[in-house]
Amino acid sequence: MSTGGVTVKDVSAHDFIKAYAAYLKRTGKLEIPKWVDLVKTGAYKELAPYDQDWFYIRAASVARHIYIRQSVGTGALKKKYSGRQNRGNRPHHHAHSSGSIARKVMQALEGIKVLEKDAAGGRRISTDGQKDLDRIAAQIRRSAE
Repeated sequence: MSTGGVTVKDVSAHDFIKAYAAYLKRTGKLEIPKWVDLVKTGAYKELAPYDQDWFYIRAASVARHIYIRQSVGTGALKKKYSGRQNRGNRPHHHAHSSGSIARKVMQALEGIKVLEKDAAGGRRISTDGQKDLDRIAAQIRRSAE
């Protein structure tokens, strides 16, 4: 089955993340920690995510992010998903997101062979992972036509 040269970069980020998150949930291979319904995604947040599938969405977003930028570590993901800390009537400050969530997402994607450790540090997309992501992107492109 040929993907026709369609890559993740050729489709909309929103459509890809939505489709890949649905794929991860449907297959059931992604190992999800028991605490996902209890945690906030960062110290700057007041509440936990409302969406029950937020871990799948974050995993799909991380997979796409690492696909586009070759080698990514936990620190880069903490910065990517960061936000503004509300400090009452004092000025807002920048705050990073949870490093534990970034680490667990990468470990879960590593467990299903989408990511692999990079010798230079961080994680990168494996060849099997790249094939999977390109296959999902090709399906999105076909359904859009």
